Formats: sequence, C-alpha cells, structure tokens
Amino acid sequence: MRRITLSLDDPLADQFDAWAARHGYENRSEAFRDLLRGRLESERIDDGKASHCVATVSYVYNHHERQLASRLAESQHDHHGLSLATLHVHLDHDNCLETMALKGPLPKVKAFAESLIAERGVRHGHVHLIPVALEISQVLGEPHVHLHPTS
Repeated sequence: MRRITLSLDDPLADQFDAWAARHGYENRSEAFRDLLRGRLESERIDDGKASHCVATVSYVYNHHERQLASRLAESQHDHHGLSLATLHVHLDHDNCLETMALKGPLPKVKAFAESLIAERGVRHGHVHLIPVALEISQVLGEPHVHLHPTS
C-alpha cells in the first residue's frame, strides 16, 4: 500500500471529518478510499471504459395500474440473462417496491434498468451500477469450476 499526504483547509477538513463520522467510517483513509473508488467507477461508466457491471434497480409502482405488473414481469422474462434475483415488497394496499440484482454487459444492463423505471406507471426508480471485471468464461456463460484442495 502506498501512503499519500493531502493538505486541506480547515473548513473542508472539518466537513470531511463530519461526513466520515456520519457514515460510520473509523478513519479518514477508508473514507477517502471509498470516495475515490466511487468517483473512479463513475468515470469508467461515463467514459465507456467499463464493459461489464453488476447493478441494482429499485422502483415503486402502483400494482392497480392497468397491466403494469404484467408488463414489468414480461420485461424481466425478456431479459432473464441479465437478472440475478428480484425482491418484491408490498408497501401498502396499492404500492409495491421491486429491487432487482443484475449482471452483464454494462450497456445492456443500463438500458434494461432504465426501461423498467421509464415504464408508464412506475412512480420512483433508481439504478446503481458498479463496474466489474469478469472472467471470460462468465461473459460467455460457460460453467465456472472451482478447484478446491483435498484434505
């Protein structure tokens, strides 16, 4: 691990310390590393340098909306290769929350997630993309073999 030194003016340092404390960081280094990782990941996505990702997409919708639940389910089935899991929660009599875990080529995952949120009748939605480097066998859908030592 390499050590770097930063100089911050007092007000900025105080804001950073307060932010780190609010978010439960035990030290400045870990807080700074997480902020830097997040910024670099966002830049990889924005620059088109990330080819694959994992993601979550969460959205709230009224299940009484005409055919909306059916349209959402059909879209999920149409993209079964990207979907890892779906959590469906009944918030009240009318509203449901769905959160999906996705994995695959970043452009396809992003387009699918955004299409769910843009579906007529979806009230709120958010996509969280995390770029990842995947083994070529995972990209091609080949089985992944773990070799474990025998005792």
